[in-house]
Amino acid sequence: MRNKTKALQLSAVAAAVLLVSGCAAVADTNERSQQVSNDAAQTHTMADNTLIYSDQCITEREVVNAQKMWGSGIVRIGQVYTDGGDYSKEAGDFIQQMYGYDLSSVLFKPTLAANDQFRSSFDAALSYFVGGNEAYAEDKGFAIKPYTKVKFDNVGIINNSCRMAVAMGNYFFTDTGGGETKVEYTFAYVKDNEGDLRIVAHQSSLPYNPAN
Repeated sequence: MRNKTKALQLSAVAAAVLLVSGCAAVADTNERSQQVSNDAAQTHTMADNTLIYSDQCITEREVVNAQKMWGSGIVRIGQVYTDGGDYSKEAGDFIQQMYGYDLSSVLFKPTLAANDQFRSSFDAALSYFVGGNEAYAEDKGFAIKPYTKVKFDNVGIINNSCRMAVAMGNYFFTDTGGGETKVEYTFAYVKDNEGDLRIVAHQSSLPYNPAN
């Protein structure tokens, strides 16, 4: 009888050991699975960012070149309009090339927008540049004025955050009659995965006039 009792006790101890070991194994497996999931999620996020943005820092020269491209694009839209071409398509291509609406949110406050001041979508930006959208009745088409020259004069460029650069200053728009309009600006740029700078914030305004 004593031997039988001892055997039962040993069996209970063995079962308990197996149960604890099994739980520990399951916990270890779950922990490893969670770590794999976390690693995969992090890798996926990094991959997504790599697909969208470049890991190269933005230089001042790149900002200046992007500004020249922006100015040339405004002049080109006006020229296509004057020649009777598809200026709306030209403006659409310009926005896709210069702005980051396909990358993230874009903060765009154009100079001559009063009722709909902020243009957070591609269509809203397109309307500002060429007009013709009933949803933005105030738009007359800024780029089809047209202009023959756009000159940037930076008061400064900040690029010490590496992945974003901000430029502020005045730019000057010359119309077909030789008149020049001075406008204040702030542009913020990011670099896409092809190495091109894209605008993600753009604020323009006419200089303060104390007479008004």
